[in-house]
Amino acid sequence: MTVQSSRPPLSKSIWCADVDPDDLDSTIGDALVRAASQWGGRTALVEGVVGDEARRWTFEELLEASTHVARALLLRFSPGEHLAVWAANSPEWIQLEFGAALAGLTLVTVNPAFRQAELAYVLRQSRAVGIVVQPRFRSRDLLPIVTAALDGTQVREVISFGDWDEFVADGRGFCIPFGPLPAVRPEDPAQIQYTSGTTGRPKGALLSHRGLATNGRRYATVIGAHPGDVWINPMPLFHTAGCGLVTLGALQTGGCHVIPPSFDADLLLDLFEAEQGTVMLSVPTMLIRMIERHEDQPRDVSSWRLTTLGGAPVPLDLALRARRVLGVEVGIGYGQTESSPYITHTESGDQRTQTLSTVGRPLPGIEVKIVDPNTRDVIDVGELGEVCTRSSCVMTEYFDDPRATAETIDIEGWLHTGDLGTMDAFGFVTIRGRLKDMIIRGGENIFPREIEDVLFAHPAVSAVSVVGLPDPEWGEIVAAFIVTARGAHVTEDDLATYCGAYLASYKIPRVWQFRTELPQTASGKIQKFVLRDRYLEDLRTHADQATSE
Repeated sequence: MTVQSSRPPLSKSIWCADVDPDDLDSTIGDALVRAASQWGGRTALVEGVVGDEARRWTFEELLEASTHVARALLLRFSPGEHLAVWAANSPEWIQLEFGAALAGLTLVTVNPAFRQAELAYVLRQSRAVGIVVQPRFRSRDLLPIVTAALDGTQVREVISFGDWDEFVADGRGFCIPFGPLPAVRPEDPAQIQYTSGTTGRPKGALLSHRGLATNGRRYATVIGAHPGDVWINPMPLFHTAGCGLVTLGALQTGGCHVIPPSFDADLLLDLFEAEQGTVMLSVPTMLIRMIERHEDQPRDVSSWRLTTLGGAPVPLDLALRARRVLGVEVGIGYGQTESSPYITHTESGDQRTQTLSTVGRPLPGIEVKIVDPNTRDVIDVGELGEVCTRSSCVMTEYFDDPRATAETIDIEGWLHTGDLGTMDAFGFVTIRGRLKDMIIRGGENIFPREIEDVLFAHPAVSAVSVVGLPDPEWGEIVAAFIVTARGAHVTEDDLATYCGAYLASYKIPRVWQFRTELPQTASGKIQKFVLRDRYLEDLRTHADQATSE
């Protein structure tokens, strides 16, 4: 029985923070030092490749390597400066994360899939003075792109991961004559993470050491992580899920962190078998692909005990399928980059269907309330409103953007997430969708998540996104974008008839579009605005062509 479950039932949708008796107010560097002291000779980090060539580091070795990185960085940068990293997952990325934390630098994480203009924007907006870059990502040479993107930035140093050994060697030979590494406080900035951009240009969330370290530890504790766990991590390190929840969660609970270069369903399954993996955090799309590949080519994944899901809505049918096919427990979390990132999570061992239909309760030390979007008053349990959160995990600000910060964090410190949700009498939160995604058809409010859950349960549907489209008569109409399951054939009429058994007629999509894939952010969120804009642009193009004829 947890502290959270012993509370009396709520009448209002507000969850006051628990006092965490094991709470530690620390920096990321403190967490690394503490882990090395506690689990020194245990394996901490493994390169995610199958075979004897996989490199491995103990906790002591990881601290030593990260300290060398910190000293090498301090030969080039001063504490407090901003350092960008533009690279895919690797053990060196993690050593850079820890090294920058020990050196008191603020790490600016950049998606390696970004194009030159996107990279240039992040470098300028973040005021980065240096960048560490992977020489090649997929089919692109990144170093020339960096050179072309530097105009108008403050970058004075470009460091290639291709020269990593030489770079770190500088740190091995460098002993600071004036004392230890610089003092870093828990409230100091650790990273600038750019929001996933589901609605437009990303903003830089300035995240503290305290927020990231605390969030990773609380997440790992709630899911029941322990020193025997082997975490297989497919999440991108430039995102808070990859470099925060998994990296810092495994670190602070003594787990072994296996980091593959990118998501590949077959590689992940092979790693679970080879490394005896026990835990994975992923977005739903990743888990769907892994289930499909496991059904095609089964591996021995009997060591896998828990898969946790976040970053996008999790249909109940997916959770049940994972339990059935893989034999794993399922955990579900909810958060935002701006909250380092997790706000709520289901608890270890709670596999009740009603729980897996929610995103769990607030993590220890985190406050959550549901408010009327117009009045901002707390509403009764079970009523729909905007989800707000307050804790030490909430970002300090959107970097160099006071207006956006003020629009998102109110004067009492509450982060307004822009998500619609409900809270029940026991504190379980259910997310219904984004405020901006709500469809208003002829005065009726329609929530895409409800329709998506119905459609995802259809055996011919692999992925779905529902959006509103402008309509001269109704204001908006419902459109569904569908990716069909492998080998499945289904028509618009089939799906409309199916929806009619579960939904009121006004909620049934009037526009059906079949796609081979849906546009997503790196964190797995479907970009609804891209679907809507592309569809409307296609309509305009066809109308123009018809007019010209």
